[in-house]
Amino acid sequence: MALDGAFLYAVRQELLPLIGGRVEKIHQPSREEVIISIRTRSGSSKLYISANAGSARVHITENSVDNPQTPPMFCMLLRKRLGSGKLVDIRQDGLERILFLDFECVNELGDLVTVTLACEIMGRCSNLVIICGGKVVDSIKRVDEDMSRERLVLPGMNYTMPPRDERLNFLEAEPEEIKERLADTEPKELSKALIRIFEGISPILAREWAFFAGRGVHIESNSINNDQLDRLLFAIKRSREQLIGRNCCFSVVSDKDGQLKDFSFIRLSQFGTLMYTKELGSASELLDYFYSERDRAARTKQRANDLFKLLMNLTERTARRIAAQREELDACADKEHAKLCGDLISANMYRINKGDSSATVENFYDESCPQMTIVLDVRKTPAQNAQHYYSEYKKSVTAEEKLAVQIQKGEEELQYLESVFDSLTRASSENDIIQLRLELREQGYVKYAGGKAKPPKALPPVEYRSSDGFTILVGRNNKQNDQLSLKFAEKSDIWLHTQLITGSHVLILTDGATPPDKTIEEAAVIAAVNSSGRNSGLVPVDYCLAKYVKKPAGAKPGKVIFTNYKTAFVKPDAELEQSMKV
Repeated sequence: MALDGAFLYAVRQELLPLIGGRVEKIHQPSREEVIISIRTRSGSSKLYISANAGSARVHITENSVDNPQTPPMFCMLLRKRLGSGKLVDIRQDGLERILFLDFECVNELGDLVTVTLACEIMGRCSNLVIICGGKVVDSIKRVDEDMSRERLVLPGMNYTMPPRDERLNFLEAEPEEIKERLADTEPKELSKALIRIFEGISPILAREWAFFAGRGVHIESNSINNDQLDRLLFAIKRSREQLIGRNCCFSVVSDKDGQLKDFSFIRLSQFGTLMYTKELGSASELLDYFYSERDRAARTKQRANDLFKLLMNLTERTARRIAAQREELDACADKEHAKLCGDLISANMYRINKGDSSATVENFYDESCPQMTIVLDVRKTPAQNAQHYYSEYKKSVTAEEKLAVQIQKGEEELQYLESVFDSLTRASSENDIIQLRLELREQGYVKYAGGKAKPPKALPPVEYRSSDGFTILVGRNNKQNDQLSLKFAEKSDIWLHTQLITGSHVLILTDGATPPDKTIEEAAVIAAVNSSGRNSGLVPVDYCLAKYVKKPAGAKPGKVIFTNYKTAFVKPDAELEQSMKV
């Protein structure tokens, strides 16, 4: 992630208006994060500080976080040292990834003292240190000799800066200095050479400079020509002006599946069409969005894992049951032979004695009357042997009838589970997961765990707008598919669904008008993307008027039948689908 020294510089600029404000509240929601409420003349702001290895950051936040009933010891210490303190300065040494917050506080003797909060944003070495008089009061992570031999962070010790290489600050470096350093650097890929030259820049920023310098062509640091060097210096100068002049373009990039990948304070062009770019208004807004969305995605994935396991187990169990029933059904195919044996024994009973192990008789059902040997039970009379074969015949007939019904129900259940699994793979929020869990509970697959809390209200269908201005709605799960197709839809609306594969119900709202073929084609693409065939080359999509869509009696959620339909063959296009989403 790209919270480098340069981005921290932009954060510091946004925090400067907090200088002069007083500490109002201090909370510690978890072991490695602290929230300090600072009140200024313009209102109260929440300063969020995290020392978590994977999400270390400092910025103003608008998010609400639940706090523990009993505050941790570090939180109590912060309240004691910083309570009602006045923020007097925010410092950053060059482009180091450390932000120093100086507070003017009153100690136990009533004297004014300066207490500094060092926010060290350094990946797995991130920390939050309380400093007074140059000595460490305490830290959110204590670092002893077993953890580090170079730098100890323990109460009572002098605070020392982390080890630092001699590198250039691109906000101050002159072009000649950059050229000299670049010439002295060992030959390597340009972006990697830039990271060795400049302090406080992330790989994504270095790659963006190198991308601009080479116009997308790979460049080695020892083979850069004058034109490429001029373009590199221009890119560095432009980034410097943006950062110092507070004219940054705070950008977040995500892949085509919506997963957030990286961010920077400049517009990113190196990914081309491989990534989506979202721009936000400030550094704090970007960090709030990026990490909250990433944490939400992680929580959603964690919540979905147990449902994935449940659905996999149910699917495998159902498939095994169907396979066993099919074997039994295949065994019933020999029922006519059992009836034939019973008939022949009854016709030849005078020739058979009790104790015979077999009987060879003529099969008068065949025109050539071939001889046929029938196995007998020596313990039974001829009549009892005949009755035994008749019983086997009746059992097979009854089993065949019931097994056919059970196999059909099993296949419908398997199709339903696959549809839920498909919806789960496309779930984008915790609400989607909760609604799928409720659906499975209503169908008897998940036990009710109790509790009085009401489930959250279901989100509305996903809305799209076609290029011709028609509204297109997509169900998020099977229950919503039923509501959309059978209750909400008007007779003249157009209903779409992928052919023979699981997917969401799609509805074009026509308001009585006839949508052009372009809209139907776009809706078919949306249906293909929102289905289990989204990674296929070509997907058939059936469509018809909503009035021809019916639900069979007793069918599971999402199961419908339809008539008078046509089929469109489309290629799933995730970019087109995203562009039409409202």
